[in-house]
Amino acid sequence: MNFRKKFRIDPGGKLSLARIDPDYKGHHETAEAAEEEIAHYRRKLTLLQALLYAEKKQSVLIVLQAVDAGGKDGTVNHVFSALNPQGARVVAFKQPTSAELAHDFLWRVHPHVPAKGEITIFNRSHYEDILVARVHKLVDKATWMARYEHIRAFEKLLAESGTTILKFFLHISKDEQLARFAERLDDPCRNWKISESDYTEREYWDSYMAAFEAAIERTSTKHAPWYVVPANHKWFRNLAVSQIVADTMEDLRMTYPKPSVDLASIRRQYHAAVTEQDKAKHESG
Repeated sequence: MNFRKKFRIDPGGKLSLARIDPDYKGHHETAEAAEEEIAHYRRKLTLLQALLYAEKKQSVLIVLQAVDAGGKDGTVNHVFSALNPQGARVVAFKQPTSAELAHDFLWRVHPHVPAKGEITIFNRSHYEDILVARVHKLVDKATWMARYEHIRAFEKLLAESGTTILKFFLHISKDEQLARFAERLDDPCRNWKISESDYTEREYWDSYMAAFEAAIERTSTKHAPWYVVPANHKWFRNLAVSQIVADTMEDLRMTYPKPSVDLASIRRQYHAAVTEQDKAKHESG
């Protein structure tokens, strides 16, 4: 199944998250049934990242957005652990610092975009400034409305500079979120993730859904598309995201650079070294 086509939000299209089933899981019924396909795309990601890193002509920016417990950390762990850390980074955007608030809202973001040859994953992103800022009225409506255009221009700049941008909204239900909060309470290894805002923010669920819908509708472009991925089933989320990223990177038509040395000369040196080594072993024996 082509998840790029199925889950992509076309520019200018209308979005209703209520009409997208977060329980959707494609043609696989279980995580076990999907294991082989997930492994296939993880292997592709490993190979494609190596090619991207060697070529150093393009870069990839992946944006992950979701409600609390939506699976951003899990996606990083299970999908992008296939990447070599030498050419991949994860950047988590927390509540802005006083220094960041003293600048324009994109000031803290631009230094973290990927260099040529790199993949960067944003765990939350510049979109918080038209999501949280809107829902909690941290800025007035005119300010967050203007930010849509600023974001489109920012992402266009990145795309024109050779960055492929993929943006994912990991779509879970309100019931699934509550179930995941319960798992955190019951698992000592995940207690640290619990915050007081987990439950208070649920009061704003409808406001967040409206903010996500507006942000995705207004900023899904040809060069920086949004994908709404059903994410109640973590394994299906991993499959869909890994397929979309791998297939997109495959379309970049990357090639390994030509050697910067004379291979014939290097081979002659190698064979001479081997001959000398064999001669030394024979004499010492």
